[in-house]
Amino acid sequence: MKTPEFIDRVRRRVKVEAAHRANDRRFVALSSQVAANSPERSAAPVIFFDASTRLTGTSLNAAFAALSAWSLELKGVRVIHFVCQQGLAPCVFGTKRNSMHQNPPCKGCIRQSEALFGQSEKTYFGFDAEAMPEGLLEPLGLDQLSRFTYADLPLGELALPSMRWILRRHHLNDDELTRSLFKQYIRSAYSLALQFEALVIETQPQTVVVFNGMQYPEATARWVARKHGIRVISHEVGLRPFSAYFTEGDATAYDLDIPADFQLNDAQNQRLDDYLSKRFKGDFHMAGVKFWPEMSELSPEFLQKAAGFKQIVPVFTNVIFDTSQPHANVLFEDMFTWLDSLLNTVIAHPDTLFVIRAHPDEARIGKASEESVAEWAEARGVSNIPNLHFIPPQEYVNSYDLIRMAKFVLIYNSTIGLEASILGAAVLSAGKARFTASEVAWLPETKAAYQAKLDFLLETETVEVPAHFKHNARRFLYWQLYRSSLSFEDFLKPDGVWPGYVTLKDFPWQALMPENSATLQTIHDGILRGGDFMLKEDPQ
Repeated sequence: MKTPEFIDRVRRRVKVEAAHRANDRRFVALSSQVAANSPERSAAPVIFFDASTRLTGTSLNAAFAALSAWSLELKGVRVIHFVCQQGLAPCVFGTKRNSMHQNPPCKGCIRQSEALFGQSEKTYFGFDAEAMPEGLLEPLGLDQLSRFTYADLPLGELALPSMRWILRRHHLNDDELTRSLFKQYIRSAYSLALQFEALVIETQPQTVVVFNGMQYPEATARWVARKHGIRVISHEVGLRPFSAYFTEGDATAYDLDIPADFQLNDAQNQRLDDYLSKRFKGDFHMAGVKFWPEMSELSPEFLQKAAGFKQIVPVFTNVIFDTSQPHANVLFEDMFTWLDSLLNTVIAHPDTLFVIRAHPDEARIGKASEESVAEWAEARGVSNIPNLHFIPPQEYVNSYDLIRMAKFVLIYNSTIGLEASILGAAVLSAGKARFTASEVAWLPETKAAYQAKLDFLLETETVEVPAHFKHNARRFLYWQLYRSSLSFEDFLKPDGVWPGYVTLKDFPWQALMPENSATLQTIHDGILRGGDFMLKEDPQ
């Protein structure tokens, strides 16, 4: 007899399959319209590659790439999609952490690729198990794999961020399963590199567009393209719903070069204040995910504890395996090294209450960290340190209330540092964040200088916050929201199945012409004419 749980799972699978097939039909229909209305295409192609965006559904980044490519085709640009046909053994999304030897769901992924790219020009790649000499990787340990180079390709370096991301940890375990997966990624990267290089040599593309640029398939393709002097664009989700960020730099670093003469007018200040009033209540989404299901006030017990100290210093951490972390590690080897260094400071200042706030995404279902700040806190005996209070990721306390109580704020590279500056707090950053280059917070140049600044802030009676911190923070956030975040909201809506996955709205194919969309015009200018992928005017 079938259990209710079994019946519910079957119904769920049927619902998901039906939603995906309906979504596929929408993409196939639009792809056919684009193909029927595209002029003869130019010789120098643009190559798109985004194998790490999805498996069987259409993620935001997969949709961003597909829509951008179709828009280029409609203007006579030759577009080639580099498409996986069981070419990664395994891919990142197809890696099962609890069953690493399980094959990825290639059948569903290939079907999805046909829906997205079926009417476009494609080059398929498979997995060449004989590309790398047999036995070459077998004797290597974890450290050797991390530094492994073959045929001038830094394959270990290219694969390492994906290893950390899929295993949800920064410090990898040197065990057989980890080494085996690392070797598989390296072999897959090399097989892909040979086939992508052949495509680059054959077609001489003007530009290559990849998702993210940090996951090993796209990182490898980007490395090969740059080796041949080809311009590479990477993209990631933007800050607003259904928005993308495109750049010639690193999409995961999200560096912004804001014009020096850009200043917010009254209407822009009001627009930003309206956005912030919602964000300070936890009402915001990123990549289709709402991080704060609720926001609770600081407990009376905490307030009573805090009243016994001279001053409060909140410490905001990040998710250790996030693809932003390699960019952040400029002073410290990693975030945990920074946290370890803070312990001595905490003990040396018993009159200060340090409050370590773990990032809520650290415990997200399906993406929970395997190397967490919570585990670090337990291993270091944080609960036994009287002036150190730890808030785990599952406690949705209002971080902004902590900031308002703070003498100053410590961050590694979390966006909360930007918001703290907007609230008027002094912010000391231990890692490179997307906003630190814009003079929003202090980021000392050396570890010693960081410690000296931290000691000074703790010991001085009053912290003087540079006036330009708040001013620059508002400029940065506005630019990030309304100039660098390219909205695809006219084309996309949630698919109703998975958070962050989308389907197409109803719109005519002509809507994808760049003259009919500020977003697509900006992408055309960036890909074809070297533009900066920033909107020239605020969106309406």
